Amino acid sequence: MKKALCTLVTLACLVSLFGGCAAQKEYPIAWSHYTGWEPWDYADAAGILKKWGDKYKIKIKLVRVNDYVESINLFTAKKYYGCAMTNMDALTIPALGGVDSTALIIGDFSNGNDGIVTKNETMVMGLKGKKVKLVQLSVSHYLLSRALSMNGMTEKDLTLVNTSDADIGSVFLSDPAGIAVTWNPILMNVAQSKGVNLIFDSSKIPGEIIDLMVVHSDAPDELKKALVGAWYETMAVMNGGAKAGEALAHMAKSAGTTVDGFKAQLATTAMFYKPGEAAKFARNKKLATTMEYVRTFSFEKGLYGQGNKTKDFVGISFPDGSVLGDRNNVKLRFDDRYMQMAADGKL
Repeated sequence: MKKALCTLVTLACLVSLFGGCAAQKEYPIAWSHYTGWEPWDYADAAGILKKWGDKYKIKIKLVRVNDYVESINLFTAKKYYGCAMTNMDALTIPALGGVDSTALIIGDFSNGNDGIVTKNETMVMGLKGKKVKLVQLSVSHYLLSRALSMNGMTEKDLTLVNTSDADIGSVFLSDPAGIAVTWNPILMNVAQSKGVNLIFDSSKIPGEIIDLMVVHSDAPDELKKALVGAWYETMAVMNGGAKAGEALAHMAKSAGTTVDGFKAQLATTAMFYKPGEAAKFARNKKLATTMEYVRTFSFEKGLYGQGNKTKDFVGISFPDGSVLGDRNNVKLRFDDRYMQMAADGKL
């Protein structure tokens, strides 16, 4: 009898060791502070992530990484199964780093969260010959590039001054001739200061700066479904659910602002509260046009690396099967399937 019991225990240990206890596997997911990603913190605190993890017999460990770029680097190094990031960063860091990644959730796009502020100029043309502070090679840089091209200008018409996001707000305000490109909440804080002009923002290029939850393409189906299910349950709470006030208060505190301040940030964030809307956005042909802008900018700024002679080096695939770049080297995939499953109530 003892021998039989020992055999059962041994078998149980072997099953656990080789994945038989997949129900207990833990999947770490990274996020960093940003208006459109604060819902992840609420989903964790409110037990929504645990609920969906339990449904698919997995554990999801949400980890806040205070350094945004570092969170993506860690994802690229496969320390995390998923990470919140923008469409441009998904291309230039994991995809170009050779990591096959999937944009699982399209959470929102910047609709005024990123902008150009000045002390003296009132239009983009006024930037000619001036010094502009920004975090170079960031989405702020992309926004500036698009603003210039829309006004018949190029970067050669001005001087860029690389400035960290930790300092850009104070440096801008202390400069009588200040010009800066930045994002919320920094943008909102400085734009409210006396004598500051907001001359261009991301509402002029809607749908181009996109906030995502990106996962490794080979992540298990259970994890993908649990993340999508948890996200859209959280969206339903935010969008008029019984606990909407509680949710917004939690997110505001997490973001270091008041509820009114957080609502102001949400006002310039085009959230996809309904999964069907996000899935439709993923299928819209405009997404490919946006990613053409993004990959062209990234290639021209040297983000593809010195060894890559063409922006077609990496492939970007879309729900209709079309691909930008090398079809045999697809490393960034926009996938509408799980968002559509949420919309159809099939998760």
